[in-house]
This record gives sequence, C-alpha cells and structure tokens, in this order.
Amino acid sequence: MVFHISTVNLINLIFISTGIGICSLCFMQISASVHLDKKVRNYFQIFFALIFIYISTHLARMLMDGIGGNGVRTSLYLVTFFEMLAAGFMSFSISLLVLSVTRPGKNIKKIAVGLLTLLVIHIVLLSAGAVGDLIYYFDESNIYHRGKLYILSNLSPLMMLIIDVALLVKLGGNVVKRVRVAFWIYMIAPIAAIIIQSFTYGIQFIIIATVGAAVYMFSVIIKDQNEKYEKQQMESSRIETELSMASRIQADMLPNIYPAFPERSEFDVFASMDPAKEVGGDFYDFFLVDDDHLCLIMADVSGKGVPAALFMMASRIILVHNAMSGKTPAQILTDANNAICMNNREEMFVTVWLGILELSTGRLTAANAGHEYPVICHAGGDFELVKDKHGFVLGGMDGVKYKEYELQLKTGSKLFLYTDGVPEATDADKTLFGTDRMLEALNKDTKTTPKQILKNVRESVDKFVGEAEQFDDLTMLCVEYRG
Repeated sequence: MVFHISTVNLINLIFISTGIGICSLCFMQISASVHLDKKVRNYFQIFFALIFIYISTHLARMLMDGIGGNGVRTSLYLVTFFEMLAAGFMSFSISLLVLSVTRPGKNIKKIAVGLLTLLVIHIVLLSAGAVGDLIYYFDESNIYHRGKLYILSNLSPLMMLIIDVALLVKLGGNVVKRVRVAFWIYMIAPIAAIIIQSFTYGIQFIIIATVGAAVYMFSVIIKDQNEKYEKQQMESSRIETELSMASRIQADMLPNIYPAFPERSEFDVFASMDPAKEVGGDFYDFFLVDDDHLCLIMADVSGKGVPAALFMMASRIILVHNAMSGKTPAQILTDANNAICMNNREEMFVTVWLGILELSTGRLTAANAGHEYPVICHAGGDFELVKDKHGFVLGGMDGVKYKEYELQLKTGSKLFLYTDGVPEATDADKTLFGTDRMLEALNKDTKTTPKQILKNVRESVDKFVGEAEQFDDLTMLCVEYRG
C-alpha cells in the first residue's frame, strides 16, 4: 500500500509545522527577554500559547481526519471545538491589546464588556453548533465537513477585528507609528484570511496569516520595548552620573579637610555625613565668626534625596550669612526662619541646632529649632543629654522668635551633635538604635579624640543595624574644648 497525501494537505502540514516551530521560538524568546515590561511579556506568552493551541489542534484534526472509530470521532469533535475556541480567544486577546494602547477614555469599560460579550457569544455558538452539526460535522468515515452555519464560527472573531480596526482608525494617533502599522497588518491579514476561508475550503490561509502577522507585530513591539529599555538605561546612567556629581558637590560644600584648624590649639573638631541616598538633607557646619568665636551648626531638612539636598544648600547659605553678621544664635535662627518662609511653596522645613563657642572663655551660647538634644561630656565625666528647650522648626511658620541658652565648657569638655539618623537607625526587626545605645557608644572612650568618638558611634550603629538598609541620613559632629 502506497501512502498518499494531497497537495493541499501537504501545504497545510508545512504551514502548521512551521507555525508551531515559530510560535515555540517566539515563546522562548519572550521568556528570555528579562527586560521586557511584565505586562507585555505575559500578554505575548498567552497570545503565542493560544496560537500554538490553535495550530496544534488543527494539526491533530488533520492527522485524525478520515481515521475510523468512535474514539477517534469523539476526539475529532473535541479537537475541532478547541481549535475554533482558540481562534476566538486569539481575536479577544489582540482586541484587548489594541484597547490598551489606543486608550479610548471613558468608553474603555463599555468596549471591554462588548468584547467579552462577543467572546461569550462565540463560545455559545460553538457549543450549540457542535451539538447540532450546524457549524462542522464528521461523516461516517470521520472526514471533516463544514456545516450549514459554518460562517457563525467566524462571526465573533470578525466582529472583534472590526472593533479593532475602528479603534485604530479613530485613536491610532495614540500609538507609535511602527507599532500602529504592525497592528494594521495583523488586522488586515486575518480578516482577509477569514473571508477567504468562509467561502473556500482547502489551504489554511488563516494559519499563515495569523502566525506571520503575529510574529511581525511581536518583533516590532519587542524592538520598541528594547529601544525604550536602552533609553531608560541611558537616562538612568545619566541620572546616576549627575547624582554622583551632586553628592561630591554637596560633600565639598561642607567642611571636610582635617585637622580643620591646625593653627588653633583651643579646640579640635571633627564631623561626618553619610546620606541614605546619593544626596541628603542633613548638614553640619563649623567656622570662625571672628578670631574668638566658633560657630557650630547641625541641621536636618525634611524629606530625602534631591529636593532635600537643594533645600539644605539654601538653608545652609542663609544660616551662614546670618551667623557671619555677628548676630546671636537666637537672632540667627529668627532671621533665617523669616528668610526661608518667604519662598517656601513646597512647605519644607529644617531642624537646626546652632551654637557659638567663645574660645577665650569656653562659654557656649546656643539655640535649638526643633532639633535633637545635644550631648555634653566634661573632663572626667560621661556624655549626657542636654535637654534644652526646643523652638519651632525653620520654615514652618513665619515670625517665630527663638530663645537661646548658655553652656560652660571647661578644658577637656566635649560636645556631640547629631541628626535623628543616629537614634532612629533601625535593624532588621524594626528596632530603633535609640539614645541609650548612642550614649553607651559615646562613653566607650570619653578621653579619645572627636574623630575616634564619631568612629565609635558609627561602628556601634553599623553593628546594631546589621544587613538592614540605611533608612535616614546619618550626620555627626564632635568638638573638644581645650582652653
């Protein structure tokens, strides 16, 4: 017996096997494209899975067509049902994609409901048609035939494609040109194939039309996604470079060369700032107002990142300008607050501790605008919190008056200033470092240098936090009065 296959079936087998191979390759390519948008990846995975099911069921029907037996007959009906069902879901899925990219505004829900209704109608028609052999049937030899109402199997998919065409005509301007062209190709090719297959029987034009148009659409969208990804990477690299430069500029604006005043023996000072992001809102400063007065500033701007860094720079300039005018700490904060409130549409604020140390006497005059308590240690003693009276934050309310107080430093006295990033450092269990642990770290070695004191505190914080991410800027300053 010589095996015989018709030319039409041979062409269809070639179309089907090629389509299955292409769909499999596309599915693997989609899974391997890790930089694809998650929604795009999931959509195309589902879409090519539907095409794969459609082509595979069609192949199964062709291979079983004409083989006798009740079991084969049952399988043929099931396979054909799922083949036509997959065709409906394919049209539905592409319609959802067109709907998502054209964005028809308020009508999107109505159109989505309409598409879902057409899908339900498609399922109902297939179910009813299969029972009555109206859409398709198999004769006694299990050979496939179209039923009298075969065209109904293509009615809903055709209506969905017509809706897609209407959306592209009306709202195609919302879609990138090459993607829009790819959609048009996908719209036109299956519609032409459906019309041809509704009146002819033979070569499966719908398979080659669907696979070819889907692959082209996939390649265009993937290319578009790749270009967007490359642009995002370039933009990300640019932003990273600029943030790195901003971080260096910010660091250079603050005193960072030590010893800071090698020619002065009356005091020693050391400070550090470690922002939680590339740039931060904390800042410190120390400078000589005149030959006998050292100004110390510790501040913390609300928020984080670039906005806080910009606000920090403006606040620092205002504070330094007022301090260099020879004003008292209370007057410095009062005038700085009024200046900040004049142009503060974003309603940001900054907490500030500011003190002026008279080097000849050790008298420290200070004022606090909502900042953390300072910590003082006299020679031979331990570090203790100075629970000074807090004024309102700078930038919070215009016209606020600030009060000042005095501390007397003696030879060997040390003053430690910090932002809330120290006591509020958090470990993996969301436990705060707290002021008690901070004091414990400070008192580890009270006789050491300001630099080592800051190092002791930082080591204690790092050990406590462990692998947890740094949540806030961590800024510290320590000054030792030597008399």
